[in-house]
Amino acid sequence: MSQLLIRGGRPLRGEVAIQGAKNSVLPILAATLLTAGQVEVRNCPRLRDVDASVRILQSLGCQARWEGASLLVDTAGLNGCAISDTLMREMRSSAIFLGAILARCGQAELSYPGGCELGPRPIDLHLNGLRELGAEIDDSGGLLHCRAARLQGRELVLSLPSVGATENLMLAACGAEGVTTICNAAREPEIGDLQDFLNACGGKVSGAGTSAITIEGGRQLHGCAYTVMPDRIAAATYLCAVASAGGEGFLRGAREQHLSTVTAVLREAGCDVRRSAEGIACACRGRPKAVRPVRTAPYPGFPTDAQAVLMAALLRSRGTTVFEENIFENRYRHVDELTRMGADIRVAGRVAVVTGTETLHGTNLRCTDLRGGAALCVAALAAEGQTHVSEIGHIDRGYQDIVGDLRDLGADIARIETEE
Repeated sequence: MSQLLIRGGRPLRGEVAIQGAKNSVLPILAATLLTAGQVEVRNCPRLRDVDASVRILQSLGCQARWEGASLLVDTAGLNGCAISDTLMREMRSSAIFLGAILARCGQAELSYPGGCELGPRPIDLHLNGLRELGAEIDDSGGLLHCRAARLQGRELVLSLPSVGATENLMLAACGAEGVTTICNAAREPEIGDLQDFLNACGGKVSGAGTSAITIEGGRQLHGCAYTVMPDRIAAATYLCAVASAGGEGFLRGAREQHLSTVTAVLREAGCDVRRSAEGIACACRGRPKAVRPVRTAPYPGFPTDAQAVLMAALLRSRGTTVFEENIFENRYRHVDELTRMGADIRVAGRVAVVTGTETLHGTNLRCTDLRGGAALCVAALAAEGQTHVSEIGHIDRGYQDIVGDLRDLGADIARIETEE
C-alpha cells in the first residue's frame, strides 16, 4: 500500500511544469467517440481517472495507447454501447460518455456513476436535456437504458450551470439534427477546451465561456491532434503549497486568467503573485494573513476544487478566515484530518471558520477525497516533523505526479510502500 511521507517546516524554492487538465481531458476522451477515427490527445495527464476512461473506451471496442505524453485513441472499431457497472463506479465523470455514445450509436446502457463522496450529485439535468433532444430514457432499477433513433436540436435551458450537464449535452447535440442552444450553460475554461477540441475535429460550436453555447449538429467529425489546456486546479494546489510552506516557486504553463479568484485571495494573504507569458511566479514570506470570506461558486467564482487547498494554506495565517461551500455538501471531509495537525477549524453546515495557529505538527493522516488529499499535502509542508498520508489513491485520480511536482518545488516528500 502506498503512502506519502512529507517532512515539513522548510520553505520551497523551485519550478514545476503544470500537467494537462483532468477536467478537460475526460470529456475530450468521451468526445473521441464522435469522430470514428484517430485522435492524438497531447499533454494528456496520466491519471487514475484517465486510465478509467481508457478502459471504458476499450470495453466499447476502441483502441488507445500511449506515446510519450500523448494518448492515441482510435474509435473506428466501436462495437458496443453499454458500459459495465464496475467501470461506471470508478469515477464520477463516467456519465460524460452517455451523450457521446447516444449520438454515435443511437442507444446507450450504463449505470449511475461513482467518484468521490462529496454529497448528492444527481445527473437529472443530463437526463432531462437528453430527453428534450429526443432521447427515451428508462432509469428504473439503477440502470440507464437510453434510445434515440433521431436526436433533434433545440433550445435547452439548464436550471443551474452544471459543468457535466453542459458537456454531456454539447456532445449529444453534435449528433443531433439542426442547431442546439444550451442556455445557462456552465462557463468553466474546460468547457472552452472541449469546444476547441470539437471544432478541431470539424464541429461547429460557439459560445463557450458565456452562458449560451450553440452547437450545429449533423456534421461529420474527424480525428485530429489536440493539446489539452493546463490544469488550473493543479496550479492552484501548488500556489497554495508555496503559500503554506513559504518561499517561492514558478508554475510553468499555468494561466492566471483561469484561476484569477485564487491568485486574488493569495495576494490578499500577502503573497507576491506575478504572471507572465510562460506561467505564474509566487513568493510568500512569513505567515500569511487572514482574508475576507471565501465563498465557492460556479465559474468565474471561486472554484470548489480549490477550497480545500486554500484552507490548508491559511491554517497558519494571522487572524480568522470564513469559508462558505456552496457547491457540494460534503466538501469539508478533510477538516477532521487537518485538526489532527493542530489546526483550529470550526464547521457549521456549509460554513467553516479557520483561525490561524502559529504551529502545525506532523502526524498520520488519511485522504478522504481527491482535493482533500491534496490539502493534507499542502498543510504537511508547513508542519513541524513528519507527516504520513495514506489512502493516496484519491490523489492519483487528479495529480499525475504530486510527489515529483512538489519535489521540483523543493519539498521533502517521498512515496513509500507499506504493508497493508
